[in-house]
Parts: sequence; C-alpha cells; structure tokens
Amino acid sequence: MYDVATDDARGRRRLRRVAQACQAYGQRVQKSVFECVLSEADQEMLIARLRSEMDETADSVRIYRLREPLSEHLLTFGAGPSFDQRDPLVF
Repeated sequence: MYDVATDDARGRRRLRRVAQACQAYGQRVQKSVFECVLSEADQEMLIARLRSEMDETADSVRIYRLREPLSEHLLTFGAGPSFDQRDPLVF
C-alpha cells in the first residue's frame, strides 16, 4: 500500500508511476492497495522500482507479507471479489 503526496504536478506524476509499478506486479484491491504474489527476486525488483519513483521525504510505501496458506491468514468480507491471483483469469 502506498500514500503519495499529490500537492503538485510532480506528486501526481509520482502517484501514477507508483501505481503503474504496483500494477506490473499485482492486482489492485483498493485505490492504493495491491495484492502481489512475488518471488524474492520480484519483490526486490518492485522495491527498487518503487524507491526510484517515490519521494521518500513526502511519500510512503508499506509492504506486508502474508503467510501461506492464505486461507488461514487472510480474512475478507464485504464488497468486491476475492480470488487467488495465481489462478488463471478468463475474460
């Protein structure tokens, strides 16, 4: 999840770039919250990309690791679908 300061045009540009970086690795579940299934290498690449896009004096990123199996460590309820990102998507 992330919070990017959008007080000016540079902040809005950073917001788009941080969101694009997250979308490259996972699924958006809320406006600034993504679920990603990552190898250690992919996690390091995502972190490096996020750090290059953000302003660490004004923006913040939080990464929470969930243990497997997710069915034992993730509780979801309310609006919105819940699915395993590793399953194939059919359109």
